[in-house]
Amino acid sequence: MTKTNNADVAFIQALAELLDANDLTELEVKREYGENDRLNVRVSKAKDVVQTVAAPAPVAAAAPVPAAASPAPAAEAAPADPASDPNAVPSPMVGTAYLAAEPGADPFVKVGDKVSEGQTLMIIEAMKTMNHIPSPKSGTIKRILVDDGAPVEFGAPLMIIE
Repeated sequence: MTKTNNADVAFIQALAELLDANDLTELEVKREYGENDRLNVRVSKAKDVVQTVAAPAPVAAAAPVPAAASPAPAAEAAPADPASDPNAVPSPMVGTAYLAAEPGADPFVKVGDKVSEGQTLMIIEAMKTMNHIPSPKSGTIKRILVDDGAPVEFGAPLMIIE
C-alpha cells in the first residue's frame, strides 16, 4: 500500500498499545483491502534479557571441594532453556494462559499428574475465545512453566511432559 490513511495509522497505534498491554515482544498483521491494495504491519520491541547464573556458595578453605563435582548437579537439575527441551509443550497461539477452567477451580493438571494424549492441559484465551490446549502425548507432568493468567507467546514452552 503506497498511501497512508488515518485509519491505518490508528490501527498501527492500536497494535502498539496491544503489544504493551499484553507484554508481547512482536505482533504481525497482514490486511488485504483489494487486488493490489494491502497493509503489512510488524510491530516489535526489544526486551532486555536478564540471564541469571547460579554461583556455588563460598567454601571454607579447610574443606576443599573437587572442581568437577560442583557443576554437575546444577546442570542435571534443570535445563538452561525449557524451550529446547524435546518434551516441552509449545503454545500454539498468543494469548492468556489459564491453568483452571474458572477462578478458584482445581487446575486441569498439576506437577506429577499422569496425562493421556488429548487431555486438556490448560486454556489459552485469545480474542475472547477460550481454546483448550490438549496434551500432545501421554506421560507425566514434570514442570509447569507458565503462571495462571500469564500472557504467552506463540511457541513459548508451557509444560514439560515426560
